[in-house]
Parts: sequence; C-alpha cells; structure tokens
Amino acid sequence: MKDLIRNSLEEARRTMERFVSDGATTEAIAAAAAMIANAISNGNKAITCGNGGSLCDATHFAEELTGRFRNNRRPLPAVAINDPAHITCVANDYGYDDIFAAYVEALGAEGDVLICFSTSGNSENILRAAAKARTKEMKTIAMTRRSPNRLADLADIAIAVEHDGYSDRIQEMHILAVHIIIETVEALLKQSDRI
Repeated sequence: MKDLIRNSLEEARRTMERFVSDGATTEAIAAAAAMIANAISNGNKAITCGNGGSLCDATHFAEELTGRFRNNRRPLPAVAINDPAHITCVANDYGYDDIFAAYVEALGAEGDVLICFSTSGNSENILRAAAKARTKEMKTIAMTRRSPNRLADLADIAIAVEHDGYSDRIQEMHILAVHIIIETVEALLKQSDRI
C-alpha cells in the first residue's frame, strides 16, 4: 500500500511540475482572471459548468466568488449550473446534451463569462454550452487537458493540463488554477476599488 501511495504522490508531483513549468499556464491563468474581473467590473457574472467531479470543481469556483475565499469582501456574481430540477427537466425533455446550453440561453448575457470544466475537452453538453455562449457574445474559459480537443478550440482562453492518465490528476490542477484565479480576481478588483 505504501508503494501505491508513493507512486500516486509522485505522479501528482510530476503533473504539477509540468503544469507549473509550462509558460502557457501562467499566461492563461492571468488572462482568465483579467477576463472575469473585467466582467464583474462591468456588472456581469461568471457561470460555471462541468460533469461529475468537474461539476464539483465548477461549483467550488462559483461559491468562492459568491462567498469568501481568504478574506472578507463583498460577494461577487457567479452561478454554477448545478440545479437538479433544471438538469433533470432539460435532460428529460430535450436530452442530456442540452442541460448546460439551455441554462446559458436562459440566463447568460453579453459580457458574462462561461467557465467550462471538461477533462476530455469533448463532452457534448459542455461543447453545446460553449457554442451557445458564443452566440450570446459571452466569453468562455476552458478548464481542460493539453491535447487537441474541441473545447479548447471553442474557448477564448484554455487552461490546459498536460497529463495522459486518469482525469483525477487533471482535476487536481484545475482546482489549483481555480484558487489562483480567485486570488488574482480579488487582487484586480481591489486594485480598481471594485471590492
């Protein structure tokens, strides 16, 4: 068991080293934070979505904005598409592939930012949400893997993790990026006296 644990920790360390040493990571995180801070400054909101563990990450992202990250500040406008009544209604009436796009169509507005979590970058329901956001003149951020995928191509910004194994290592880097984005958004808004 100790070997299993050591191997898992080592794999996580290697994944993080690749993520941190990739110059594109810092640039993408900075651009994503600036995009979200700008949207909030202009009276817009962040909307997040994902499937399974990625929905948990998407929900965590939104609650860090509406609640509190490290220090007290005013709540910031964000919502995760995680309402079971909405999800089951749309899935039942139209199909699972439309659950996020329907929400974006209903509540997304020009200038909002959609943050899409997909470790494969090819989940149809996430792709439809990103495509719908584009038609509404929203901005999109992809939290995905570093490999050719349709979500990265659709997004304005892609925060991509290089890893060929299971999704959990990618999700670990996504949650790290989420925390750094929130910290940076707060710093940008404080700098402009918006919080």
